[in-house]
Amino acid sequence: MLRDARLVSFILAALLGLAQAATPTAQNASPSKPAVEPPPDPASAHFTAPAGLLIVAVKPTAVADYELVIRTVQEALSKDTNEMRVAAAKGWHVFKATENDAKGNALYIHVMMPTVTGFDYRPSLLLDELIKDLAPEMLVRYQDSFAVPPTRLNLNDFAAMSVAPLPPAEKKPGG
Repeated sequence: MLRDARLVSFILAALLGLAQAATPTAQNASPSKPAVEPPPDPASAHFTAPAGLLIVAVKPTAVADYELVIRTVQEALSKDTNEMRVAAAKGWHVFKATENDAKGNALYIHVMMPTVTGFDYRPSLLLDELIKDLAPEMLVRYQDSFAVPPTRLNLNDFAAMSVAPLPPAEKKPGG
């Protein structure tokens, strides 16, 4: 069952990555305002929806550096007692794509389900918070591992495919 959930998560991530890469077209609907305003930091990895994806493309020469940081953060989180970090770690899974992207970069998909409101999922921040004797070059090599900035997606549940759909909500006159 866990294998099926991982496969579904990976497929969803791949499709969302492809959709985001497509050329944007004019949108008719205005975007809805998030429940919690994200911080102004463009590198932030906060999520405002119940589920989130972080898609990371890593340079082929830096895979070992990226994976070392992820495993180091994983080990630190597995021993952590901070309630917010424990809750975030519980719903956070990292997948490695079995195929590289078109430029040969390794792809990592971070699936956060459920997300923790107000939590920044950046491994670099967690390294600073959790590892007391962090080698300075580890953080630099991690930051240099990115082929492009990570893509962050907030996700709302649209359809649970194992249950019958609800009828569409009727629009009230004037509303």
